[in-house]
Amino acid sequence: MINSKYRIHEVAKDFNVTSKVISQILTDYIAPPKNHMQVLENNELDIIFEYMTQHNQVESLEQVFKGNPKGKAEEKPAAKQANNRPSDNRQNNSQPRRNDRNDRNDKRNGDKSVDRNSQRNGEKATPTHTEQPKAEKNKVQAPRRVAEKRIVDTRGGAAVNIEKYNEKFEEMAGEKGGDNLKRSRKEKINSRSKQRQNQQVASVKRRQEERDKMNRLQLEIAKKQQLKVEIPDEISVGDLAARMKKTAAEVIKQLFKLGVFANVSEIIDYDTAALVAMELGCKVEKEVIVTVEEKLIDDHEDDEKDLVPRAPVVVVMGHVDHGKTSLLDCIRKANVRSGEAGGITQHIGAYTVEINGSPITFLDTPGHEAFTSMRARGAMVTDIAILVVAADDGIMPQTVESINHAKAAGIPVVVAINKIDAVGANPERIKQQLTEYDLVSEDWGGDTIVCPISAKNNVGIDDLLENLVVLAEVQELKANPNRAAKGTVIEARLDKGRGPIMTVLVQNGTLRLGDIIIAGTAVGRVRTMVNDRGERVEEAGPSMPVEISGLSEVPSAGDTFNAVADERMARELAEERKAQLMNSNNSNKKVSLEDLFSQIQAGEMKTLNIIVKADVQGSAEAVKSSLEKLSNEEVKVKVIHSGVGAINESDVMLASTSDAIVVGFNVRPDNVAREVANRSNVDMRMYRVIYDCINEVETAMKGMLSPKFREALIGHAEVRETYKVSKVGTVCGCYCTDGKIQRGCSVRVLRDNIVVHEGELASLRRFKDDVKEVNAGYECGMQIEKFNDIKVGDVIECFVMEQIN
Repeated sequence: MINSKYRIHEVAKDFNVTSKVISQILTDYIAPPKNHMQVLENNELDIIFEYMTQHNQVESLEQVFKGNPKGKAEEKPAAKQANNRPSDNRQNNSQPRRNDRNDRNDKRNGDKSVDRNSQRNGEKATPTHTEQPKAEKNKVQAPRRVAEKRIVDTRGGAAVNIEKYNEKFEEMAGEKGGDNLKRSRKEKINSRSKQRQNQQVASVKRRQEERDKMNRLQLEIAKKQQLKVEIPDEISVGDLAARMKKTAAEVIKQLFKLGVFANVSEIIDYDTAALVAMELGCKVEKEVIVTVEEKLIDDHEDDEKDLVPRAPVVVVMGHVDHGKTSLLDCIRKANVRSGEAGGITQHIGAYTVEINGSPITFLDTPGHEAFTSMRARGAMVTDIAILVVAADDGIMPQTVESINHAKAAGIPVVVAINKIDAVGANPERIKQQLTEYDLVSEDWGGDTIVCPISAKNNVGIDDLLENLVVLAEVQELKANPNRAAKGTVIEARLDKGRGPIMTVLVQNGTLRLGDIIIAGTAVGRVRTMVNDRGERVEEAGPSMPVEISGLSEVPSAGDTFNAVADERMARELAEERKAQLMNSNNSNKKVSLEDLFSQIQAGEMKTLNIIVKADVQGSAEAVKSSLEKLSNEEVKVKVIHSGVGAINESDVMLASTSDAIVVGFNVRPDNVAREVANRSNVDMRMYRVIYDCINEVETAMKGMLSPKFREALIGHAEVRETYKVSKVGTVCGCYCTDGKIQRGCSVRVLRDNIVVHEGELASLRRFKDDVKEVNAGYECGMQIEKFNDIKVGDVIECFVMEQIN
């Protein structure tokens, strides 16, 4: 290799030509140079050398073999040519010293070494010309003759330093040996660094290829393995797609194939989501969501070895003033009745008595119709019901309701015929009346225990208690006292000095003083615990009623209470229940004719409970028998209560506790019953034709019920005065009590809540002007179309028919 700083004008000077010639050579064979100062590369120098060699041939061989008599004449050009070598470069500053050293070597080795060096490198021959005068002096001084050296120039007439362009000669020349060694070492280092860089690049590339290969393998493995997806009871389409690592479009497409039209935000059930996931190649598992209530409340099933016998809970039910409290007085040998207001029980009392060493808990429920809801709660938490019937009074309406409540609760009924020693008592007539309600005495071949008693004179009480103990043993009532307490709130009140007080019945486990309890939305710690005799106790076991205090608020009667271990979680659960209560807004789903068929298909409805109220007893019996004949294999129609008169609050409460619908035949509900029905979501149906009632229930059972119109009440008006107008008819002066009266609406005339006429409103006036409507609190004049038999005190119910979307 040659010096890297070799420019165009230097090459032209060495070849004894102009720079334009060298530039033309580069233009013809490589590329036009920028200027004469451009540094030439190795390939460019090779092209220039090849071109100059081919275009400067010798003319004849005579010039080659011809001697050189004028040594000194050629010495100067040679010396000048040696001085014009690229030794002028910055890197070749040591060249004169090298030449001197070579001259001394030439003197020492003689002409042979000079010839050898001249053959090896042309540059060495040139300095020998400069030293020829010294050699001639030595020749003259020496006695022997030294052989004359002949130089053969094959370049012709051009004086060109060929050695600079021959890389092989430079490697062989001793003068360039040091530079070649440095250059070779530098090239070796550079080659090693390049090799190392190439190896690093190759290593990075190889690692990247291996990484890509592993990713492809993992993707293939993931495709072969089924993705496990956990699906809750309800999930949106978008969440399902995210869990399956699919797009929402793929899930919607699969739903479309299944016949389900849904968007991304729509909620689908577990079955539909599971079908979609399985169709898309995923493994489905049911997601179990553990709520705060499940974490906090322990509701696992007890083992048989942990269960011990418990006392039965007996409820005393019946009509008002038939002797229920007197019976309890006689049983517990205490005068409870004297403490009641007006001689009737107005709260639920709970008492525990010992019968031949066996404890029995009694609940005394009020018998008055105003306490129907309390009586329903009493029947739901008990094991046995005692139905008290006065022998001199017979079966009364509240007695029938008590029977229906006991049957709805599914508990056995023991009939106590009280006052058998009263004047006009006829126990056999009572037994006859009980058969009408499917209560057949054991004396008559039935399975109902009937005990004639006299609570006032303590007659037959022992026989009644023995029957209770036997019936409790047959039921095998058991509980586990070694667990957290669970029970029902019998009654709750707010005491001015003690705060919230509630009477609870422990049904399972043991309640201890200081336990943290949660009842509905109320949370607190048991501060005091008092039994039925007013004694403070430390703990209460199964079937034991106690009165406790220490809660944050008054719970609702009928709520379930639980003893828990974490107060913080209990308060969190109470807040969740409050939020749910606000969101639901008493929207508990009750049975109705619209959704009856869907509930039958879902397996939720096996028995359709109906309460029938009619204007006369004959109509009630006819409607009851006709509806019960509609029973089929899928659903059984059962009339749990039938009566005469308007639909009242007691009927609605019974329907709410037993998931029944109320059927009214020629009767209407009162205002209180209507409000309770709306609040409890109880379905009430009013009919005037028996066939309409039968057909509607039958089509609902078959799934063909699709009502298009619904009756909407708009107001009520009370008839204050009537006027007979000739050629017009009877005009009544009315007072709008609630809602509003609209012109052209449909009206219904009620007399003692019995429908006497149903028609259209003919005219509506205030003073002498016809008006479109009259609001509540104003008087108006009304005329009913084709009806003149209207009387003072009648109630005109106004309604319109609205379409159901």
